[in-house]
Amino acid sequence: MESRHYKKSLGSKIFDVFNTIFMILLIIVMLYPFINQLAISFNDSADAVKGGIYLWPRKVSFDAYKFIFQQKSMAKATLVSIARVLVGTSTSVIGTALLAYIITIKGFSGRKFMRRLFVITMYLSGGLIPFYLLMVKLHLINTFTIYWLPSIFSAYNMLIIAAYMQGIPDALSESARIDGAGELTIFWKIMLPICIPVIAAVCVFNGVGHWNDWFTSVVYNPSGKWDTLQVYLRKVLLETEALEKIRDQQLAATQYSSLTPKTVQAAITMVVTVPIAMIYPFFQKYFISGITIGAVKE
Repeated sequence: MESRHYKKSLGSKIFDVFNTIFMILLIIVMLYPFINQLAISFNDSADAVKGGIYLWPRKVSFDAYKFIFQQKSMAKATLVSIARVLVGTSTSVIGTALLAYIITIKGFSGRKFMRRLFVITMYLSGGLIPFYLLMVKLHLINTFTIYWLPSIFSAYNMLIIAAYMQGIPDALSESARIDGAGELTIFWKIMLPICIPVIAAVCVFNGVGHWNDWFTSVVYNPSGKWDTLQVYLRKVLLETEALEKIRDQQLAATQYSSLTPKTVQAAITMVVTVPIAMIYPFFQKYFISGITIGAVKE
C-alpha cells in the first residue's frame, strides 16, 4: 500500500517553532526556582547573604544539611510523615473507592441521595471551631488517628472514581452476581483491578496532600508528640533564626552559629520537596489516563 507524505504548510511550521520556544521558556520558568533554591542550599551561609546566586553555588558548603540531619527528632518526624502518607493514602483511597462503587450500583435505590449528600459537603462545612470541638469529643487531639480518620472519604475523589467506574460494562458485575459473588467480592476482585489507573491518580492526590499538610499538625497536635517533617523543620528554621540573633549579640559558640535562615530555608525546601517529587515518575503513566478516562461520557 502506497504511503502518503503530507507536506507541512508554512503556517504549521511557524506554529511549531513558536510552540517549541514557548514550551522551552515555560520549562525554564518552572525549573529555575527549584534550581535556585538547590544552589543556595549548597552555598556557604555567610556568602549566600550577599546574594547573586542563581544556578550553582558560589562557595560550596554542606553545613545547612548537616545542621538539619543532626537534629535529634529528625528521624521520628520523617517516620511520622511517611506513616501518615501510607496510612492516610491507603485508607482514604479504599474508603473513597468503596463509596464510589456504592453510588454506581444501579440496583441501589439510595445511590442518588448519597451522591448529592456528599457533593453538598464540597460546598458547605461546619467550620473550623465546630470541627475542632468534634475532634476533642472524639479524643483525636494529640493522636496519630487525626491524620487519617477525618479524611477517609473525599467527595471530589469519589466523583472522579465513580466517573471511571461508570465506564465499566455492567455485564461484568452482573455476571459475577449471577455466579453468587457478593458486592464486596465484586468490588475487590473486579472493580479495583480494572480501576488501577484512576486509583493511582487518586493516590498521588492524597499522598501529596498528606505529605505537604502542616495545618493539621499545628492545630490538632499542640503537644508536638506527632509532629510531621514539615512542622518539625519549621521549628528548626525558627531555631536558626534565634541562633542568628544570638550570633549578632556575640553570644553563640556552637559550630553552626554562622548559619543563616536563608540557606537553612533552602535546604528545608529541598528536604521536603525531593521525596514526594520522586513519586511522580512511577505514577505518570497512570496519572493522565486515570483522570481522562471516564471523564467524557457519550
